[in-house]
Amino acid sequence: MLDVWVPLFGGLALLILGGDLLVRGAVKVAETLGVSPLVIGLTLVGFGTSTPELVTSVQAALTDAPGIAYGNIVGSNIANILLILGFSAILFPIVVSSSALRRDAVFMLGVAAAFAALSFLVPMGRVVGLLFIASLGAYIYVAFRQESRSSEHGAVYDKAAALEAVDPAVAPKTERSGGLLLPLLLSLGGLVLVVLGGRFLVDGAISIAESFGIPETVIGLTIVAVGTSMPELVTSVLAAVKRQSDVAFGNIVGSNIYNILGIGGATALISPTRVPQEIVTFDNLIMVGVSLLLVVFAATSLRIARGEGAVLVAGYLAYLYVLWP
Repeated sequence: MLDVWVPLFGGLALLILGGDLLVRGAVKVAETLGVSPLVIGLTLVGFGTSTPELVTSVQAALTDAPGIAYGNIVGSNIANILLILGFSAILFPIVVSSSALRRDAVFMLGVAAAFAALSFLVPMGRVVGLLFIASLGAYIYVAFRQESRSSEHGAVYDKAAALEAVDPAVAPKTERSGGLLLPLLLSLGGLVLVVLGGRFLVDGAISIAESFGIPETVIGLTIVAVGTSMPELVTSVLAAVKRQSDVAFGNIVGSNIYNILGIGGATALISPTRVPQEIVTFDNLIMVGVSLLLVVFAATSLRIARGEGAVLVAGYLAYLYVLWP
């Protein structure tokens, strides 16, 4: 039994550790090269907590396990809203800024609906992957233009701020310091750990599916998705505890946008495949539904109350009950 579970949890630990080292090193490299702290925050730091999902989905697609690859993406988005944001709201009610709702949450809902529609109509091929990556680039560009001119921050900024609150070492500085060699080695070491961790995690997930007769898609939607969402759980809960509830909201919304456009796009580009039918006909619809529910909760009073958080968490437990064999 250990030979099944050790690769899974060992791979997850390597993913999270490697992702942290990769972001730290990349931020220091960018600082040394004189890149703007805002650009660093919106790209390197903002994408940092999504590294486990990215590597896991790409590795799974390359291993011909699309159920794990796309189950990880869709399952992470569902868990982010129902489990992580719901639990954070139970701790402390979450305040939602009007700009985060108008621009980011509505965009997240649109992206989820577009993914659901496209995966129903066509395979996730390279054209779709390029479209997703280009859309993410355009979104980050618009966010950068708005962030640089306004004191109001959106989801991409909040996603970076949530990680920086947990790990101040990744917060970009304005001054240049040190040389390039050490941060480059740090980034390289982090990348190696992330790749190894992704391989172990996917192998472990496949072994569990085979050993217990559980469909790979279910493993991807639950164990793998929640495991790779651990960085979002830590950053969102800590933001809620620190009463930075608007950051917790933006962190989840930003993560869901990155998951579909960035991770889904990269997975389609590197290893084109069709999204499994069971995800297309059920879990994608759940993802769109809970995204809509989040927008409705946020729009009613620009906050997510404890009662609404309890509804979200109960929804995740119901989802697991229906999904798990």
